[in-house]
Amino acid sequence: MNEVWLYSLVSVLLVSIIPLLGIFILGIEINKLKKVLIYLVSFSAGALLGDAFIHLFPELVTAGYTIFAALYILLGILMFFILEKFVHWQHCHTPVTKHHVHPFAYMNLVGDGLHNFIDGLIIAASYLVSIPVGIATTIAVVLHEIPQEMGDLGIMIYAGFSRAKAVMLHFLTGLVAVLGTIIGLTLNRFFVNSEVFLVSIAIGGFIYIAGSDLIPELHKETDTKKSIVQIISFIIGILIMFSLLLLEA
Repeated sequence: MNEVWLYSLVSVLLVSIIPLLGIFILGIEINKLKKVLIYLVSFSAGALLGDAFIHLFPELVTAGYTIFAALYILLGILMFFILEKFVHWQHCHTPVTKHHVHPFAYMNLVGDGLHNFIDGLIIAASYLVSIPVGIATTIAVVLHEIPQEMGDLGIMIYAGFSRAKAVMLHFLTGLVAVLGTIIGLTLNRFFVNSEVFLVSIAIGGFIYIAGSDLIPELHKETDTKKSIVQIISFIIGILIMFSLLLLEA
């Protein structure tokens, strides 16, 4: 169990420091950054779906797939749907000034914090299943977090925050994932098979994020050559998750 705690905490800390990359990445020209990130979005979509169906779902089948597991998966989809609606509740059309920060930026921070908390729960649940499954899920989360954090930082800067303040606030919300991991690991001590519930939530969340957030973004690109590269990136994401099965052998 100590090994599970160690791997989980190291993994979630790795996820939590991703916003600090914004200090370096935001220095890149926006047009160049967009060209790279769109392929990372495609790659992460494949990785999320690959992790959900190659690593997580088989664990549910092994544990005994029931109607409750199906309902938990749907609950995961519902949770992320509600979270996304919550983040987009308020929109402000007041011109940006140095003394005015759009309320939607604060809403974005709240939503990002809740999202990170759930990511922490997911990482904890994955390591409770096995170390290899935990590593695979951590990789999937990291790949998803990089383009997401870059988008969130862009929102914060547009809303009137300085780059340094935007990065620091997102770093602090990233630390909420650590709390999620600690709670997830602690729940396992009091509730039998809590990982089944949390893994189901993870599957639902990954399917929702890939299908609702990432893939629609990819459809905005209509250039044939770029679309082909996106498809290849998507397949590579799945293959990376498949190759991680070697860790479980």
